[in-house]
Amino acid sequence: MAYWISLIVTVAVIYIAISIAIYYLQDYMLFKPEKLPKDFEFYYENQDCKEYNLETRDGAVINGLRFFPKGESKGVVLYLKGNSKSIKGWGKFAVDFTRHGYNVFMVDYRGFGKSTGRRSQKAIKRDLQEVYNKIKEQATEERIILYGRSLGSGFATKLASMNNPRMLILDAPYYSMTKVTRRYMPFMPLSILIKYPLPTYKWLKYVQCPIHIIHGTNDKLIPFKTSLKLSKINPKLSKLYTVIGGGHKNLNNFESYHQMLDDILNSKPKAIDLKTTSINVIHSSKKNKTNT
Repeated sequence: MAYWISLIVTVAVIYIAISIAIYYLQDYMLFKPEKLPKDFEFYYENQDCKEYNLETRDGAVINGLRFFPKGESKGVVLYLKGNSKSIKGWGKFAVDFTRHGYNVFMVDYRGFGKSTGRRSQKAIKRDLQEVYNKIKEQATEERIILYGRSLGSGFATKLASMNNPRMLILDAPYYSMTKVTRRYMPFMPLSILIKYPLPTYKWLKYVQCPIHIIHGTNDKLIPFKTSLKLSKINPKLSKLYTVIGGGHKNLNNFESYHQMLDDILNSKPKAIDLKTTSINVIHSSKKNKTNT
């Protein structure tokens, strides 16, 4: 009997110790920042960009870049990146939008690149809203596109739910960060422990602009079925794009991805007269022949 009590106590202690470790170490597990010196100079071949800094109300500094198109601007893309590195590396993706005539804003979250400040889900959401407000000073919301990549998809969805951008584009989005983590730690009380639950599915309900979801079928980190579920939350506004064979980090290597972006950014939605379609067609049974 004493053996079983000792075993239960040991398991309980280990369980509690792991829970405490998850709570205090999750920032290190979720975020993989690259820090840059203050005097670092950004440079991208064939890309015209300008660095800027936004001081937040709690004294933090959010560092970002603005990329300019070659010709007249069609609007602005606020690109919210993934959980690793800094905008030094992510800046290369700006060309996928500037080539279509859009300005692109990219920012580093707190603790990434040159950005400073204590990181929390609430603080990041507040920072990004301030960035969005600054963009609104230069462009009307009907010219603003929100693009969220992986980690950034949740924050982009939250912004879209609180504002009225032209559209929301989600690249490899997650249902919630709690659900992603549960795949690897199914027996832990994650709803209590996770400081960054990022419930994309909840925020998506309140988005009122067109929602374009792009996902690769071979994504091992966030399965394709996640986007399928997300597309059903706000179905009248959502459209799902499938990159066959695409993984989590390589969608930009697929021609189909760039064709999808071209369609999303440049195609104007057309109203469909459902009365002219088969949607309400009633098929009746064949009439019986009558004898004469």
